[in-house]
Order: sequence, then C-alpha cells, then structure tokens
Amino acid sequence: MKKYFSALLIILLSSFTTAPRIVWLDELDLSNVDQSAGKAIANQSMWKTPLSIAGEKFDRGVGTHAASVFRIKLDGKTVSFKASAGIDDSAPEHELKQASAEFIILGDGKIIWRSGIMHAGEKAKQIDISVKGIKSLILRVDHAGDGIAGDRTNWVNARFEVKGADPVSVKKEREQEYILTPAVARQPMINAPYIYGARPGNPFLFTVPVSGERPLNITATNLPEGLSIDSNTGIITGKAINPGTYTVHISAKNQYGETTKDLTLEIGEKISLTPPMGWNSWNCWRFAADDQKVRDAARIMHEKLQAYGWTYVNIDDGWEADERTPEGELPANEKFPDFKTLTDYIHSLGLKFGIYSSPGWTTCGRHIGSCQHELTDAKTWEKWGVDYLKYDYCGYAAIEKNSEEKTIQEPFIVMRNALDQIKRDIVYCVGYGAPNVWNWGAEAGGNLWRTTRDINDQWNIVMAIGCFQDVCAYVSAPGKYNDPDMLVVGKLGPGWGAKSHDSDLTADEQYAHISLWSILSAPLLLGCDMTAIDDFTLGLLTNPEVIAVNQDPLVAPATKLTVPNGQIWYKKLYDGSYALGFFQMDPYFILWDQDKAVNIQQQKYNFNFALNQLGIQGKVKIRDLWRQKNLGIFSGSYETSIPYHGVSLIKITPIK
Repeated sequence: MKKYFSALLIILLSSFTTAPRIVWLDELDLSNVDQSAGKAIANQSMWKTPLSIAGEKFDRGVGTHAASVFRIKLDGKTVSFKASAGIDDSAPEHELKQASAEFIILGDGKIIWRSGIMHAGEKAKQIDISVKGIKSLILRVDHAGDGIAGDRTNWVNARFEVKGADPVSVKKEREQEYILTPAVARQPMINAPYIYGARPGNPFLFTVPVSGERPLNITATNLPEGLSIDSNTGIITGKAINPGTYTVHISAKNQYGETTKDLTLEIGEKISLTPPMGWNSWNCWRFAADDQKVRDAARIMHEKLQAYGWTYVNIDDGWEADERTPEGELPANEKFPDFKTLTDYIHSLGLKFGIYSSPGWTTCGRHIGSCQHELTDAKTWEKWGVDYLKYDYCGYAAIEKNSEEKTIQEPFIVMRNALDQIKRDIVYCVGYGAPNVWNWGAEAGGNLWRTTRDINDQWNIVMAIGCFQDVCAYVSAPGKYNDPDMLVVGKLGPGWGAKSHDSDLTADEQYAHISLWSILSAPLLLGCDMTAIDDFTLGLLTNPEVIAVNQDPLVAPATKLTVPNGQIWYKKLYDGSYALGFFQMDPYFILWDQDKAVNIQQQKYNFNFALNQLGIQGKVKIRDLWRQKNLGIFSGSYETSIPYHGVSLIKITPIK
C-alpha cells in the first residue's frame, strides 16, 4: 500500500510540474506585426479605445488592422492556442458599414483555422486549436476584397498553453540591401541647387554643399552687398542689402582638384525656391525629443548629409511649456532648457532650425497652440532664430466647425501675416489635417502643405500616398510644394510606440520611395534616428544626381502614366531634359501558394516608353541616375525591366 501511494504521489507531482502555463499574445513583441495601416497595439483597438466586438468589451488582446500578419515561432511543445476574433466597433459609422475581414491561422504553412468573412457587428468567433508539434504559426487577417476602410480587427483573450519555450514573435526576413550610389570621389563636387532665395535685410544663412575630402577652400565672388563667405566652411552669412538677381561664382578646391558652379541668388520676396531638405523629430522620437537628441541629429546631418544639401533640423510637437508667461509668450518645456543656445549651435554648423505649432487652442498632441497669439509667437521664434514653421490644422476644428476651404484657410493667413511682420525668413508649412490644401495653401502664404494622411513604412501606405499626388501635382512651382509626408527610410521609431527598427520597406521599395519623392519635387524630410544611419541609408540620401532631380529649379509638375506593369512618372528639368521613373507598384500581399509568391516577387517587369510622349522625335541620351551611368543613345522608344516594387530612374536628354 505504501508503494502504491508513493507511485501515485510521483504521478501527481509529475502532472503538476508538467501542467501547461499561459503566455498571452499581447505579451509578445508587437513591433514585428506587419499590417497595412498603423501598428498593432496591446489591449486596445487600433485607435486606442477599449477592445470591443459587437458591443462586448474585452480587457486583453491585440488590436490590428487588416491586412496584417503576425509571425510566431514555437518550439513544437506548445499545446494550444485559444482566442476570440472579430472586427472592432471603433471605426466611424460610415466605415463600419463596409468593414469586413477574414481571420486565418497557419501552422507550418498549412491553414489550421479560418473564420470565414466577418463583418462589423458580428459576434466574436471562438478559437481553440491544438498547435502540438507546430514550429511556425502565422496569425493573419485578410481584408475581404472591398478595401480596408473600417477593417480594425481584434484578437481578444488570445493565449498559448505552453509546456516548452515561450512563443516568440519574429519579423519578416529582410531582403539583402544593396548600394547603387557610387563611392564619393576625393576631389570636390559642388552639390548646391542652382538657385536660392532670401529677403533683403533679413539674416542670411546658406551653406555651399560640397562633397570631397577635407580640408576644402570654398570661395564665392559677386556676392550681394552685406554677405560674406567663410572659406573653410562654405557658410555664407550676413544681410543682403539690395534686392536683385545675382549670379554668384562658387569655387571649391582641395588637394585633389578644383570645381566651380554658378549659383543664382534671388534677393526679393520669394524664399524656398527649391524643396526643403532636412529632418523632423516626430517619426523617431515623438514627444521624447529633447535638446540632446536634436543636437545629435544636427551633428550627424552636418557630418554626413550637409555636403549634399540637407539643411533643416526640425522639432515637432511636444516642445511647449504648460502655460504662457504673463506677457503671453510660450516658452519651451524642461526638455529644451534654452532654445536660443540650441539654435545658435545648429546655425554654427551652417544648418537651419524648425519648430512646430497649430492655429488651434491646442496642437495635435494637445499642447498649447498659437490661437490669438500668432504675432507674439512669431516674434518669439524670431528671437530664437527659427527658420521653418510646421503649422498643423489640429485643434482648429474645435474653434471653427465650418469646413469650407475659405474658412479653413483663414487661420493660416493670420499666421502668414504675423510671419511677414518679423525680420526673419521662415519657411512656412501649412501642415497636416487641412482638407484639399493644395487648392488654397499657396494663397494662404504657405511654401509647402501636407497633402495626405501620416505615412508609415508599409509599402501599401507609401504607394497609396505617392500615387495620389497626381491630383495635386499641377500646383508645383518654385516656393510651392505638395508635401506627401516624411521619408520612411533608415532606423525608425520608437515615435509611434514601436521599438526602434529598420524600415520595413525593402531595398527596392526604398529606392522607389526616394525616386518618386524626387520626381514629385516633394520636400525631403527624414524621420529616422540620425545617429543610426548606416551605409545603405547614406547611399539613398547622398546621390547628387538623384537629389538634383528633387532640387531642379524649374519645379515642373510631375505627370503620371498608368501602364500594365505599374506606373511611369516624369517631369521636365530646367535644362530641357526629363527625369523619368519606372515603378512596379503592385500592392503588397501574401499568397498561400509560396511558389507563386516567390515567382511574383523575384521576376522582372518590363516597361516600354515611347519618346514622342515627351514631344521628342529625334535621338536622346539616357543616363541611369542611381548608378550614375550613361546607358547610350536611343530613338523612338526606351525599354527597361525592373524588380518587384522596384524603380528605374533615368534622365532623358534630347540631342540637338
């Protein structure tokens, strides 16, 4: 009997020690989830509301947005996966009407559970499946073929019963990155745009961008009265006294050679005659931006990017103190102890400084806005040395309910008038949230204006934003730029609540992203961690021939052609040539037939372009801009092939 009880005790103890433990899905690293909009979030819907399906609330789960893919590594000893799945109630009513999605679970590449197509208002479907022996689990949500509007989806009460190692979320395997931009030559090369605008009597700051081995001697002749150049740094400062057009002859020399270039200085009422190039703190740091992070960004820009024309170092929302002074001024919070010292440092590098506000009582981040303090704020920014203002619409809708364009335009005009009363050139961005802004942004005094929703590093989003720009391209002109939002290359986050991560765009997609923004004459504003820029990202950002397309002084509107394998975009350049990009633009998707998926993503896609579409009848020279390589003489048409989600960016020059 004693032996019997001993054996029974061993069995019971063994059962107890091997009982499965619970690991919740929301405890895994959600930054690895790929989805078409936003980022997956723990224990909340995509819009940070309580998880809710058909009116039922849930405390735990993961809010996603179709289409989404959650890849999870198991060790084969996980027992089961239990959850409920359904469409969240949080979308606006008009979107909920078309909200539909399908939840699919794959184990080691085979479908082991699927919900069928679900609609908003449908009760959550229960999941209780065995995953014994499975080593790779995919939780996928597909849209139902009717677009992704309202497709905010939830995995609720989702947990694993585990006997071995804990489940681990994993990222999609990255494709190998490759650098197309040739190595920088030792001899000097002047990468300045051909034209620069400034107002007479205002502080002047322009750094001649020169690549090549240091030290350099940079000189400028025929500068307007009141300006001078530091020959060691190439920084031109002072105050131009007399209006006029000046042809400035620039020379750069080092031990390996000498080069020259003419720069037209327009001293008058127009500024920002080519699109701004720089960095903005939001996508990387969001409200965590501080004095040191901004200084670090400025230092890296100075060391690695300034020689190619990158200029602006901009902070976004979150710099503001909690209240204004008795005099009505808005100081910075504790993260920025002395703005004047910060701007002096940035200016000492030959760079420019940007700031953020809103026409409402509050900003997008619910900090103090500029409403009824426009002139006071403009004078404060003049005192600090601000060179750029991003002015988001957020907050003003609470003041003015009328959404007519003329009404929305009014507060931006008020700030424009305030900026015109100070003695400083401030590039003015009519920011995010104002509808159809390209119709009235220039009339409101903007130099640039946000045309779309916020961008993220998902191909579908980049493609949707970029392809949309043809509706507003016609307004492009010197000092007037459509802004399709920031560049999503390099090391991104954690500004949006995700861990710092390499851009989810493939190498091909990043080349396409930069190429399209350049053809569009879009502002080039980075949103990455500047201290983590790698060689691949530098190759994207330091190709002078690609940047020249963006900085072309003609600022001609871009034209879009839709063709069987994608799109062709082109624009005329100031010298009579054309920049033209071939883009393979298929939306990102996943096929269960992996052989078919590999074939789609690895094949090349053919394009043919008839030169008479540019009005060209004779012969042309064609140059590959990324590779900086002449492709030869062509007539009649040009053919090329590009990879999936890739680009071919060329310059076509008629032979006279």
